[in-house]
Amino acid sequence: MYFKQTGAVVYLNTLEHQGKFYIKLWHKPDQKITQKLKQADGVKFSKTYKCFVMSRNEQQIALLQQHLEGVAVVNMLYLNRPKRLRPSKPVNLSAPKSEYAVLPKLPELPVVRLIPLLYQNRMVLQLSFQYDERIYQVLCSADRVKWLQETRCFVTGADSISLHQLLDRLQGMAQIWLAQDLKIKDLSVQNRLWEQTYVKESHFISCPLPYLEKLLLLNYSPNTLRTYHGLLLRFLNTFCQEGLTRINDFTAEAVNHYHRNLMQSGQYSYSFINQSINAIKFYYQRMLQRPLMDLNQVERPEKERKLPKVMSKEEVARILKATDNLKHRCLLQLLYAGGLRISEVINLKITDVQSGRNILLIRGGKGKKDRTTLLSQRLLQSLRSYYKAYKPKDWLFEGQFGGQYTVESIRNVFRDCKAKAGIHGPYTPHSLRHSFATHLLEQGTDLRYIQTLLGHGSSKTTEIYTHVTPHAIEKIMSPLDTL
Repeated sequence: MYFKQTGAVVYLNTLEHQGKFYIKLWHKPDQKITQKLKQADGVKFSKTYKCFVMSRNEQQIALLQQHLEGVAVVNMLYLNRPKRLRPSKPVNLSAPKSEYAVLPKLPELPVVRLIPLLYQNRMVLQLSFQYDERIYQVLCSADRVKWLQETRCFVTGADSISLHQLLDRLQGMAQIWLAQDLKIKDLSVQNRLWEQTYVKESHFISCPLPYLEKLLLLNYSPNTLRTYHGLLLRFLNTFCQEGLTRINDFTAEAVNHYHRNLMQSGQYSYSFINQSINAIKFYYQRMLQRPLMDLNQVERPEKERKLPKVMSKEEVARILKATDNLKHRCLLQLLYAGGLRISEVINLKITDVQSGRNILLIRGGKGKKDRTTLLSQRLLQSLRSYYKAYKPKDWLFEGQFGGQYTVESIRNVFRDCKAKAGIHGPYTPHSLRHSFATHLLEQGTDLRYIQTLLGHGSSKTTEIYTHVTPHAIEKIMSPLDTL
């Protein structure tokens, strides 16, 4: 228990200086105490700390108490208090994990990759895999799988029956991947390919095929189909013990509670929550035809407004110069020179480079929108040299063994060039698109033209670049500078 201190008091505090500990003396302004401390042996005034200090030992404290007797009381309440260590970064109180567990997946399995192959004027699928005795024996005995001696590989038919049988034979043994230029039109096969990595217990609910068919009928993109499939599958199997019939009768509040729990767990991003709301809303309102189920009342999290990662012109130049490979340099130049997305680069055909009009034609960009963008003269020179050296047949950029170039290959090219250029910022290939827009704005290009070149549906999307460019802002004077 502490009692109220009466009269004049000199408080002793711990002072750490250059690894050694001293005592710092503090008192309310009092001329008598100040004079006594100036006369005390072992007490000095520190110009650095603007206070009286002395050595830290019991003998010195006892001498000080005797010296101040009748003038002030020495208080050692704060002398032996433990040091308060504060973290250098903010500390987040841990949020409870979501009560809805993530769908369990099978252990990592060997991969069998399906690659289109033209054999005797007929399209077949080559089965490419790292040698595994079990997979080899299964394929040898499979009805619709054939070994081609001349190409020394297994092939199967490019039809739904062959793919279903292949999935049956390799279930639990291998995972089937598709080459990027292989498109599956049969949604029942596509559904099995998407769900092959999940643990399918007795209550597992597969994504209803009518749901995917409805999305396809309404011309949703393949990426949206894949995203909505995964989000609905997660939702259905969260409540799989209740059965699909009971889930179909859920109220809006049940769906709301599901997303509220995901949001409060702090484990999921704004876009994940919003895409999940959209996927489940489509299921109830468009597929189950429950328009009276008011899912518009589902709370949506506030969108994060993060500024894009933009490189300086010097950094862009260093990355473009970091490779001697002509194809790689053309890929990176395209991302920057026209503000293209990775998917738009790999989908370019030779005929999309329209040199006579100095434009690049982008077909089926994000949102399935066509647009035109700039064709740099320097880029055009690089593309002409590239065409003479590589002779692409259909796609502007083709893989090592033909077919469409892959997204992952472009990411690897950018990552290698960034490392060679000695640039350590958190940049991705998409940063070249952001840099294209920002540098145009800094050159004085009208925001409406930039919006058109980028293919943005709304000017609000393009306006984010006004927050990352010093254009015009550097002309504004701070009111502090006018004082």
